[in-house]
Amino acid sequence: MDIVNLASRILAYGDTCDNCLGRFFGKLSFGLSNRERGHALRTAVFLAENRPSTPPANCWICGGLFSNLEEWADKVISALRGIEFETFAIGTKVPPLIAESEEVVWSDLGLSHAEPFKSELNREVGKIVARKSGKTADPTHPDVVAILDISAGSVELQINPVFFCGRYCKLERGIPQTHWDCRACRGKGCEKCGYTGKQYPDSVEELIGRPAIRLFSAGKSILHGSGREDIDALMTGTGRPFVMEVVAPRTRSVDLKDLEAAINREAAGRVTVVLDRYGVREDVEIIKSARGDKRYRILVEIEGPCTQDELQSAIGALKGVKVYQRTPLRVVHRRADRVRERRVIDIRFLGEEDGRAVLEVTGEAGLYIKELISGDQGRTEPSLSGILGRPARVSRLDVIHVSADNEGE
Repeated sequence: MDIVNLASRILAYGDTCDNCLGRFFGKLSFGLSNRERGHALRTAVFLAENRPSTPPANCWICGGLFSNLEEWADKVISALRGIEFETFAIGTKVPPLIAESEEVVWSDLGLSHAEPFKSELNREVGKIVARKSGKTADPTHPDVVAILDISAGSVELQINPVFFCGRYCKLERGIPQTHWDCRACRGKGCEKCGYTGKQYPDSVEELIGRPAIRLFSAGKSILHGSGREDIDALMTGTGRPFVMEVVAPRTRSVDLKDLEAAINREAAGRVTVVLDRYGVREDVEIIKSARGDKRYRILVEIEGPCTQDELQSAIGALKGVKVYQRTPLRVVHRRADRVRERRVIDIRFLGEEDGRAVLEVTGEAGLYIKELISGDQGRTEPSLSGILGRPARVSRLDVIHVSADNEGE
């Protein structure tokens, strides 16, 4: 069937505007808008049928929506007022009746060259918004997405996150890496948590995030760390790599040096950061999936008499070996109960402190250090405790180096 006959059959369904008529042939030519394409087809049909060309009273597909594009663009610009952005995209919630009307024609006539209603509306409204706002339409990496709700006659905004990357040091024990909801009330607030909804008063995530939320005028922030240290451990040395996701920011152009200074000032020596750069969403996956080594300084308490020769011998037996660790009892309630194989890259004796041994351990990502020492009731083999033949435990643990290419402990 030729194009003019197809256009005639489409027009037979009812009054059809030039945009909707042209859109049914949208993939057949280039350099024309759907409105121009539809007008040409309408003219060709009426010439072939020798009848006068009259514009449609009201399009049976879009209901005249394409005559109101300027109005929709103005709604988008109004919704974006007060939000800093450079790039944007337009989305559309298509009413079921419009979607069904299009699909009826596609199915009846076997059309494979039509452009969907949503695609044209997004593009045409986007052109007007770009012209009026001076901003750039970027459907791939937009700062903000304006969603046209056709049925409601309104615009919804989806403000995409800002990401920044750096390293943090945790200088105070008892602070978890991320916010924990109260175990009793699960975040609702109760007498046990002082109606805060939190298990711990602060976290690294919150200490870094509070200044970021304020400076970016954001909704919340989410810390993505390259692994995590225990709540009772320090993170010292060059710090742990992290990516901070700032959710729904109304401001995007914060100077990272100003942000770094604000975090370090407000965290008051509990947490310090060095910020490197702005990031992208892909940085989160990279930092979560990368693997590398960690180095720890630990204080070990050994029950009963233990000579330095015995300790050095046990340390030598652990250096460079593969360790088989079943998920520790302390975390098995929240992690899969399985056996992991990890290597002790290096372990050395540094001296004594208050009658306890100071050790430095370098291990593969995922090596549980506390269990390497205690044996965890036989769940870790070999262990320092098992080799010595007497109980040993970590009484203090500090992470002193996290390599750039690593994942969680």
